[in-house]
Amino acid sequence: MRRIWVAGGIGVGAVASFVALLLFATYMIAANMGGAPGVGNLGLAKGAAPAEYQPVIEKWGNLCPAISPPLLAAQLYTESNWDPKAQSRAGALGLAQFIPETWAQYGVSASGSGKPDIWNPADAIASAATYDCALAKDVKGVPGDATDNMLAAYNAGAYRVISAGGVPAISETQGYVKSIRSLEKSFARPVGRVAPSQQAAGAIYFAQEQLGKPYLWGGEGGKEDNGRFDCSGLTKASYASVGIELPRVANDQWNAGPHPKRDELMPGDLVFFANDLNDPRSIHHVGLYVGGGYMINAPHPGAVIRFDKIDTPDYIGATRVTDAGAKALPRANTV
Repeated sequence: MRRIWVAGGIGVGAVASFVALLLFATYMIAANMGGAPGVGNLGLAKGAAPAEYQPVIEKWGNLCPAISPPLLAAQLYTESNWDPKAQSRAGALGLAQFIPETWAQYGVSASGSGKPDIWNPADAIASAATYDCALAKDVKGVPGDATDNMLAAYNAGAYRVISAGGVPAISETQGYVKSIRSLEKSFARPVGRVAPSQQAAGAIYFAQEQLGKPYLWGGEGGKEDNGRFDCSGLTKASYASVGIELPRVANDQWNAGPHPKRDELMPGDLVFFANDLNDPRSIHHVGLYVGGGYMINAPHPGAVIRFDKIDTPDYIGATRVTDAGAKALPRANTV
């Protein structure tokens, strides 16, 4: 059980002063760093994708120069939210959402069965990379960014990209390209420092104002909830107060930005807790980090919004929220 932060003679007034100092430090750091990102595309961040998929994505994500493991992961996440049994109304199937006719041409057997299986995650990952690289070759002579053109071809077809001389003026296709390129940063292994959130201090200020309110399952802080929240409702509202719209559910918020290491946490980072530390799909709780190893969170029914330690056995990692990362997240996810 997590404990409220009152031990060792630290009272509410001292806590408020501590948070005020953190807010000031967060503003100063954000201003001084100027938002310079520290995200590379050499590999996946630990825990960014389910553990059983990560080595396959790392392998096939380097199949050609137009793709990378983080890009491939972002694409798969966008297509199916890691559901190997996903089916769309248009008849797209599996983790990579292949139409059967396309699968018949580009399906790859990476699982050792000798026969490509659209429902097998390893086969689907390998086939998505293979298809990406084939499309990149098809649109190689088109002006513009090669990866953007490849993604546009995946969504709208190579002919439309060639005819348009780049990403076609189709809102769905343009949104698809923009979302995946933004999410690519969320899945990438950070290289060096990760830029602080410009809005972090405001999000903390909002969360601090909710301290002491009773937890409410499904609560989003509205009048019908009497201003009460659950864990992800609190983090969503905290960032909404500074103009960043996060998804409603905790594990959907996981990919709203890059993933700093434990010793790189900064105030305003979202901190997550999971039943399986190798699988972000099992995330069951989220809080807002305030520094010093503590977070503001709505812990569980019967408790109030409070300060708790983050160093518990179920801590899986953190996310440094970005506006672009939040906007890129699929909104249809319900897990």
